[in-house]
Amino acid sequence: MLRQILLKNHQEALTMADSRERIRGPSRDGREFLTSPRQVLRRLMLLSEGRQYREAAGVVGRLGPSVLRSVIAELPIDLLLEHLPHSSYLLESFFSRLITVNPSPKPDVPTEAVLWQLIKLFSNPHDPGLKQRCLKLLQSLVQYEPNLRHTIRETRKSFNDAVQGLGVHGLTTDASGQLISLHMALKSELQRHIDTYKVALHKLEELSAITINQDPAHSSHQRLLAINYGDIQQRLIDNKTILTLLDKPALKQLASLIENLSQRVENDKEVLKAVGQVKRVDMQANLEKRPAAGLLMNFARGCEVVLQMMGPESLNGPNTTPSIGSPNGGSNSSCSDGYHSDDSANEEISGMVSQYRLLYLENRTDTLEALDSLPQLKHVHNLKAKILFSIIVLSFRLCHGMRERKVMEVRRTLNCPLDSTNEITLALDRSIRQHLHDTIDTFPLGEIERSVFNQVLSTLHEYSCLESCPPLMHFVSACVRLAWKMVNQKVPYYLDNDFNLGFLRPEKHERHAQADRRSDLIKSFLWPALMQNTHCVFKAIVVT
Repeated sequence: MLRQILLKNHQEALTMADSRERIRGPSRDGREFLTSPRQVLRRLMLLSEGRQYREAAGVVGRLGPSVLRSVIAELPIDLLLEHLPHSSYLLESFFSRLITVNPSPKPDVPTEAVLWQLIKLFSNPHDPGLKQRCLKLLQSLVQYEPNLRHTIRETRKSFNDAVQGLGVHGLTTDASGQLISLHMALKSELQRHIDTYKVALHKLEELSAITINQDPAHSSHQRLLAINYGDIQQRLIDNKTILTLLDKPALKQLASLIENLSQRVENDKEVLKAVGQVKRVDMQANLEKRPAAGLLMNFARGCEVVLQMMGPESLNGPNTTPSIGSPNGGSNSSCSDGYHSDDSANEEISGMVSQYRLLYLENRTDTLEALDSLPQLKHVHNLKAKILFSIIVLSFRLCHGMRERKVMEVRRTLNCPLDSTNEITLALDRSIRQHLHDTIDTFPLGEIERSVFNQVLSTLHEYSCLESCPPLMHFVSACVRLAWKMVNQKVPYYLDNDFNLGFLRPEKHERHAQADRRSDLIKSFLWPALMQNTHCVFKAIVVT
């Protein structure tokens, strides 16, 4: 309330001051004399109050370096951020002008505050024209402060990692192999240790004198070499008895349970840290009552949208203005294949791999929860994971087959030579693959989706509940759509089909958070590795 009163008083003062300026009369050329930072700031606040942001942007476009620096120092950026996306024209004009005049020293502008406000908007967008309204602002923002791109990538990664960490708080196995909560497993394990240690302590009190060797004089090297057969036999019996009590497989689970507990503590720290970062941006929302995973996923998605809108990193330095009409957000290259630089290729790879990663983190997790609710599948935990693993593998396999089949169909229709080395055939193949690439978002894939779903149903015909599980159908559709998009890239993606249950290989396998970290022997695959050009761009998730 106090802030609103002060703002109202400030606006009234500005209005009165502006009225006095107008009474003094117009300038000689019909335009206002805005020579001092105070006049400019007053004019910008009045225009902003009337939401005349385009007119305000025009005022900024005529400012010189010294006046511009002074105005930015006094400008209430937080008020403009509250009115985004409407104020995007004015904010964009400031950054564009700063890039053009390049004032020295560089003024201190809260670029991260602008960036976070945009991420907040894109985390839960309601305006269909939001991207178009904020595109120029984002591009000028990242030109002015190129390091923001790295900041977003790191933030997106931390949010996704935090969401993944939330999934490790499920049940764990006790010494007998049963699934129980971690705290109950720790309680049982500690009680087992206490009971065993009590027995061991009692047994230690009963040891023979030859084993205890309390007298240091009898522990010298010469005395130990003089022990007879009967003493050695008794010492062996005593030590073996204690070893049998303490060296039990059931007592060795405590270390892994403590490691699991430590991992859960660290994961929750990361979640709270990430939510705290969001709270600093959206202070008015009651975030404590909202599911943390959904909140972080939304903001991670906002980061992804902002990164895509920024386009590839420029090779020509920060003063290169990106072309808004370019599909990559700013490259003026004339290359026809869509790859304008190594950086744009890296951006494309990063975007695709992120989608594959989110398919595992979000879609797969949601589908598992839906399958858990089916009574028929309640106790078959491994089967549910294998179903989803099979779906992504089948999706890639069938999409690759569909692509090659379409190429062959066009060849036969046009009566082209089937020899793949023929120049005419090669040129036709390139055109077909280019067309499939250009239509990846609209190509009808119902045939493949039905084929994947039917193969799962026919294999698991005894589980009739799968046929009426909408989340499973949606998961199939998401896998097929992404697989089709990936196999039809300029440099296609493919799955690593090496699913041998051998030893873990760090270059292409990643251990699941709940897997046994003391073993490198792969027990099962949860998600296949993603490859491109023989390089592993996303490691397989495995259970050891």
